[in-house]
Amino acid sequence: MTDAFSRRGVFIGPEVNPARIAPDAEVYPGCRIRGAKTSIGPGSVLGAEAPVTIENCQLGRDVQLKGGFCSGAVFLDGAGMGSGAHVREGTIFEEEANAAHTVGLKQTVLLPFVTLGSLINFCDILMAGGTGRKNHSEVGSSYVHFNFTPHQDKATASLVGDVPRGVLLNQKPIFLGGQGGLVGPARIAYGSVVAAGGICREDVVEENQLHIPAVPAEKTVPFETGVYKNIDRIVKNNLIYIGNICALKAWYENVRVFFIRDEFDRACHEGALANLDLIRKERVQRLEQLVGKVGDLSRSWKKICVRLKEPPRTGADAQLMSEIKKADKADYIAAIQNLSEDACAGTTAWLQGIVDETAVLDG
Repeated sequence: MTDAFSRRGVFIGPEVNPARIAPDAEVYPGCRIRGAKTSIGPGSVLGAEAPVTIENCQLGRDVQLKGGFCSGAVFLDGAGMGSGAHVREGTIFEEEANAAHTVGLKQTVLLPFVTLGSLINFCDILMAGGTGRKNHSEVGSSYVHFNFTPHQDKATASLVGDVPRGVLLNQKPIFLGGQGGLVGPARIAYGSVVAAGGICREDVVEENQLHIPAVPAEKTVPFETGVYKNIDRIVKNNLIYIGNICALKAWYENVRVFFIRDEFDRACHEGALANLDLIRKERVQRLEQLVGKVGDLSRSWKKICVRLKEPPRTGADAQLMSEIKKADKADYIAAIQNLSEDACAGTTAWLQGIVDETAVLDG
């Protein structure tokens, strides 16, 4: 297979296992495929608009990467990226999540159907919401998630939606208007609309709200690096984010594992678990670095950071597992959206328990 692809102008590294590239995958000339962990599932298309470089990525079925660079990312069935993509490790696109052209991502988790416009930088964020391709959370073009502070720290991951309800694919979508930005760490509730053209600098925790960000007044005032005015909020949002990452890993371990159909699915599942571990460790490290700067708080918060290095383990809801075991394993989306109200309620309680245990504020 390597020789055949080479004749078509495609570079495949010698470490790539040809058996991990589906026979019907389409790879256009100019593409580069590297990494022993790379897996390309059936029906996937690489480079339809411009050359694509992928290394150690896992692709499910019918994934379309139209042009750009992707490393250490997972794309589940029907996910896609437009030309000019720059996707780094820790990124997970779940079913039918997609982005248009010229989008930069790192440790970005998009639950099913979430859509990003063009010219976006959306690193260190988890976003959920929506019920299908005609009812999905969306980020408008020219949007930035600001994930680095003047204090030289990156304890700034933001949660748009959540995991305990988001995985059920039954929540209202969230809309972040274009030509705008979100200053992390922030939390945005389901049903929220953040108006276009503004920079959101606060949490929107009540659902179904239109938030029109204020424009700061022009002024010049003294500034001292390392002085945090709202450290409690920053730490709380970081703990909640880490809790949601732990909850999503539990979902993969207990529920998504039943929907592995073949080795391509298995590669995606393993890749997603590895990325969630990577994200959790990164978030704990960034939080640990932050609290080390806070003086009197550092001792108690360091105890919390130590605890976060061992995520909580709790059993999945019994009703949920009973229904999952009976579901059609060929259609993940339908199986989840057909869960009973009791199973949904039990799922949310189970996953929220993981979040709450992770986010507790005592050492």
